[in-house]
Amino acid sequence: MIQMTKINAPYLLKRNGMFHLHKRVPKQLIRHYGKQFIRKSLRTSDRKEAIRVASNLVAAMEKEWNEQILSITPDTSVFTTLEKQIPSVPLLSEAGRFYVEMKGRAKDKRFVRYTSRVVSEIIGLAGDKSVSAYTRHDALAFRDALLDRGSANATVKRNFECIRAIWNFAAREHGVDVTNPFANMNYGNGIHSVKRQPIKIADIRTIQRNCFEIDDEIRWLVALLSDTGLRLSEAAGASISDVFLDQKVPFIRVRPHRWRQLKTAGSEREVPLVGAALWAVKQAKNSSESKLLFPRYCCERLCKSDYASNTLNKWLRKIIGEGFVVHSFRHSFRDRLRDVNCPSDIIDELGGWKTHGIGVSYGLGHSMENKFAFISRVKLTF
Repeated sequence: MIQMTKINAPYLLKRNGMFHLHKRVPKQLIRHYGKQFIRKSLRTSDRKEAIRVASNLVAAMEKEWNEQILSITPDTSVFTTLEKQIPSVPLLSEAGRFYVEMKGRAKDKRFVRYTSRVVSEIIGLAGDKSVSAYTRHDALAFRDALLDRGSANATVKRNFECIRAIWNFAAREHGVDVTNPFANMNYGNGIHSVKRQPIKIADIRTIQRNCFEIDDEIRWLVALLSDTGLRLSEAAGASISDVFLDQKVPFIRVRPHRWRQLKTAGSEREVPLVGAALWAVKQAKNSSESKLLFPRYCCERLCKSDYASNTLNKWLRKIIGEGFVVHSFRHSFRDRLRDVNCPSDIIDELGGWKTHGIGVSYGLGHSMENKFAFISRVKLTF
């Protein structure tokens, strides 16, 4: 009896009694698919059945791979296609890094951290593929993952704004001519974001009174926030050279530093110091032994505003209860200025908020004396 030659199937692997397809991706397409091997369980322990199923899959894959490698656009010569190398489209991880660098935000730790987190989440769900290889299915999986963990609609939108910007940047730079799979997304029924409540005037007085009594670096930072409406990172990342106490109107200059960038270009400003804020800056300046106003929460490499936020918020909860954070001072600051009929453009200038309209970009802005006239009216007595 003549024994049949056993069919050679090098793409089959047997694990735990079941056959698996194991096929190497062509080198030219590894960046496109984001992986070096295709691995798939064939759900059978029968070798003949495994060969039959795998052969169909392998034939389909090789057909698709050949089309990818040898595809010819209508305006391209076949000889040019055969001679040129496959254009290099970056992986999503690379595109994210290029995007940060080209935006000039590589030293902005918070921006880098946020962008990296969004990219990492997508890679965790769909793999680190070339940007042109992502599909609508990948985008939907990212959206569903955000919604499943209870993210607010605003958070989901922010995440998609980030990945859309990265994808669009990479597509323009590398000539990717396909539809952005992360565009025009329906965000579903995410929870509504929690509206941040302002701190009541009586509670601000209580907080400031406690700051005076304890009189340490943590309380100086809280006091500065309470009467200026500064963002926490703006205050914690201030240097001694940002403080001007010997002027007719004492003020603090909010400007970018290598250890702390600003949220927006419009955040750069000068804010008069009054009340608890003026006291806090004097105490911090006299006590600091470095070039930084709050060395506990900042060094010349980075501003540790997240660390400061946890400490300050925990202390605020002890003083005025749940529901308020240090950012609530900004909401209160705006309300306090409204209550003294401060013009909205001065409020925006003091808080570093975006002011709409072309006219606001003309001139030098409001004088320090004009800003002081309104901010001094919201100073609290103890």
